[in-house]
Amino acid sequence: MDETVIRDRLKDHWQFEGVDYDKSHEIYHDDAVLEFPQSGERFVGKQNFLTWRRKYPAKLDFRIRRISHDGDLWVAENLISYDGSPSMFTINILQFRGDKVAHERLYVFEGFEAAESRAEWAETFDPLESRSPQEWREGIEAEPRQR
Repeated sequence: MDETVIRDRLKDHWQFEGVDYDKSHEIYHDDAVLEFPQSGERFVGKQNFLTWRRKYPAKLDFRIRRISHDGDLWVAENLISYDGSPSMFTINILQFRGDKVAHERLYVFEGFEAAESRAEWAETFDPLESRSPQEWREGIEAEPRQR
């Protein structure tokens, strides 16, 4: 598996998701599984989740915060906005088989304010720091720019 190829495929996936579903879904094997653990939904087969995504009623905008991996297991930390709403956080856990996704688990959640009780030990950062898929380049995931 070529790391550069996988990073480029992930970038393309989020760049074209919601715009060109055929292009954004080239990253998946035909027998891929997509799970939303928070809602208990599992979609078996690329065609099943491609079909409902084509019918999705909201305009999606993705921003990449960080992509990391160890072997065939990749983790992407992103931001997603639905119809221009405030961004929510996403964690995508992607298991690759070769250069395509075989299994993905997707978590979507809202951010929260830092607890005062931890303030003396914590450094703060902007949790919305990110790059658009178009701006994403290999090696910048440790220092994303703000939206």
